[in-house]
Amino acid sequence: MAYLLGIDLGSSSVKVALVDADSGQCVATASYPDSEASIKALQPGWAEQRPDDWWQYLKCALAKLSSLDYHLSNIKAIGISYQMHGLVCLDEGLRPLRDAIIWCDSRGVPYGERAPLPGNFTAAKLAWVKDHEPALFAKIRHIMLPGDWLAMRLGAEPATTACGLSEMMLWDFQTRALSTAMMDHFGFPADILPPLVPTFGLQGRVSAAAAAETGLAAGTPIAYRAGDQPNNALSLAVLEPGQVASTAGTSGVVYGVRAYNDAAVQSRNSAVNTFLHVNGTLGLMHCINGCGIFNSWMRRMVANPDISYDEINRIAAQAPIGSDGLSAIPFGNGAERVLLNRNIGASLHGIDLNRHGQAHMLRATQEGIAFAFMYGMEQMGPTDTIHAGRANMFLSPLFREALAGVSGATIELYDTDGSVGAARGAGMGAGVYTDAKEAFASLQLLHTDHPSHRQAYTDAYGRWKEALHRYEQ
Repeated sequence: MAYLLGIDLGSSSVKVALVDADSGQCVATASYPDSEASIKALQPGWAEQRPDDWWQYLKCALAKLSSLDYHLSNIKAIGISYQMHGLVCLDEGLRPLRDAIIWCDSRGVPYGERAPLPGNFTAAKLAWVKDHEPALFAKIRHIMLPGDWLAMRLGAEPATTACGLSEMMLWDFQTRALSTAMMDHFGFPADILPPLVPTFGLQGRVSAAAAAETGLAAGTPIAYRAGDQPNNALSLAVLEPGQVASTAGTSGVVYGVRAYNDAAVQSRNSAVNTFLHVNGTLGLMHCINGCGIFNSWMRRMVANPDISYDEINRIAAQAPIGSDGLSAIPFGNGAERVLLNRNIGASLHGIDLNRHGQAHMLRATQEGIAFAFMYGMEQMGPTDTIHAGRANMFLSPLFREALAGVSGATIELYDTDGSVGAARGAGMGAGVYTDAKEAFASLQLLHTDHPSHRQAYTDAYGRWKEALHRYEQ
């Protein structure tokens, strides 16, 4: 049997998926570590990880696949999805000079505000390094995104993609090339960026050294790479203007596709970010840093870390829609672009000590996250359908009901994830599939949630926005 391998390099773990190249069906998945990977926070608002740890996680995840008697030598192509906006700084020997500054790190916010661009994106992080670590900056040969580094570690030449440049905020949408204006603004030398390779297509091959460490076959083509959110949209076959994809893991994202020449997108408030999508269209993205991490924190603090999320959902459902006036603001994991780079923290509003209890707090948490989704969606424009994988917070019926109820959109859940999408992307890049229609012919719709209780959720959302707007006074 011939396989396609998808690698999803996240901040919590590295997940791998094997997809049967003929049927397009996922036959096996594995991830490592089993608990959440550690993130260094040497100062408030900082977040770093070691690239070498990502490599070890990948090797361990591949070893799990091998232990299930899947032959990694039968892989026809590899695709990589990765945590967006990270900064990997490499020396002349292409070795990391420091720990990677990852997506949720907000130390670059002041640099972004002056540009202006999102402060937790790669260009602003590199500007911070240039100012605060000048000796290290002088040694940088190339900077890379996490997925670029992993592709290179597998054997590809140093490279990034046009989509990657847009994730760094170094893409000029008018000239459709590297933004020389941004490079000049920050004083970055042009050769600090590696050459470009296409998102789909031969990007390199597994080296003999990497093969010896991973069990992969030397010469296996690396044929696709993309940031996690564009890749998630691909995983859900969200490729045409007007379609919307969403995730709700550690962070929460709504990602809408628009035509490249959509003037309305170009003029939108910069609180919602625009990227190149994997197929050359535009991806309009609203991100909530504190999404699943807020739900997880409340589970530990308000309930019990040993209780399952199904039990949390059961307890939360005992409270009424709107949580009897209790509102939860979920922005507690760093600066939020939708709040114009402010870091307002997470909070509860309207607590009545005689009425509110555990169920209210747990329900308000999930409703507050759904309302934060809606807050960004209002700036993106209306949608009638949200595509999502059946994973993370989308496993919660309460969360889905709240999001559908407040947005008026139908939620469709599909049997896929980022690693499976990356595998199918590899099939497209390697020519195993002729087009996206063939690659995603086996994508299965699992469940549909239609909007309900619209007025109750609209009223609760109004109270939530009143609580949020107190930060603006």
